[in-house]
Amino acid sequence: MRIGPHELSTNLFLSPLAGYTNLPFRLTIREIGGLGWATTDLVNARSLIERNRTAVKLVETAVGDSPLAIQLFGSVPEEMRDAAIICQEMGVQSVDINMGCPVKKVVKIGGGSAMMTELDKTAALVRGMVAAVKIPITAKMRLGWDDDNLTAPDLARVLEDAGVAAIFVHGRTRAQGFSGRVNLSGIRSVVVAVKSIPVIGNGDVTTPEAAKHMFEETGCAGVSIGRGAFYDPWIFRRTAHYLATGELMAEPSFAERVKVMGRHFERYCDFYGEDHGTRLFRKVAPWYAKRFGPAKPFKQAVITIKSRADFDRVLADYTAWRAQYCDETGELLPRFALGPMTASFMQEENEPAGLNRTAIPVPKGPVDVW
Repeated sequence: MRIGPHELSTNLFLSPLAGYTNLPFRLTIREIGGLGWATTDLVNARSLIERNRTAVKLVETAVGDSPLAIQLFGSVPEEMRDAAIICQEMGVQSVDINMGCPVKKVVKIGGGSAMMTELDKTAALVRGMVAAVKIPITAKMRLGWDDDNLTAPDLARVLEDAGVAAIFVHGRTRAQGFSGRVNLSGIRSVVVAVKSIPVIGNGDVTTPEAAKHMFEETGCAGVSIGRGAFYDPWIFRRTAHYLATGELMAEPSFAERVKVMGRHFERYCDFYGEDHGTRLFRKVAPWYAKRFGPAKPFKQAVITIKSRADFDRVLADYTAWRAQYCDETGELLPRFALGPMTASFMQEENEPAGLNRTAIPVPKGPVDVW
């Protein structure tokens, strides 16, 4: 698969998830393997132009964080154009335009999902960006504003004519937020609408089986994963293997999960500073614990950490406590063992196993403010 001149190692993408898909997380995911392309958290174009400290931190990258797109939101054509030029000067591979974010602070300025309601204005904005830079411009959209305004196919055609290199489509409307089921037929309608550019599907992909199902049902060229990657950082490696071989890889051991969590934590401390990084990691660590087995003491203690020493102490105390549920190898005894990643997922009748519909919550943070 290609995005403009860039050939990808896989057709699996990391979706932006505000407050979570930062540089420490992207580097951690890339190290595990299987990821073909990543995008930063959404960034306000004007803030980037003004070199706002928060915006600059959001787009910070490093060796190994490639290929990378910076996702911009905004509704002023000149600001979006100038911000795209800044991104190109930074050396990133692409700029992604957010046309799908349903959050009020984005929509109220005419960005995010609001861009799906005025196609002519949006097309003019995109043409200005495409003309200003040499790197590919892509767009992330939803299916429409609500069920009565499913404008994604029309918008996709307009964007292709305006010169975008690829389209990412989340199979929900703005009105849905993150509730309800993803509409695979809606994603397929976008795939059919364009002539030649790749369409990447997004929404409810939390297992390798769900990714395969999206490919089969929509005909999309790639699959983008957000919440599923936060729940299972190994999902890209496992999905790439499953798509290539038809075999599901064994889930990582407790020791591997702890090792990766520790590297993720160290990256937070290095990137944000120990004090701030430790506090921010309080909302990350409990997601790793979802696959630890009995983990209540860890979840309760880790949200109080204030330093590296606190993290090490909490992890050591928890590992010692957890031993009562484990065999001599450190794995859970059969009566405490977790089922496959699909075990707790709500299944629709006659659907393949592994298709998550309701099991993964929306992480707390910017994305849950409507």
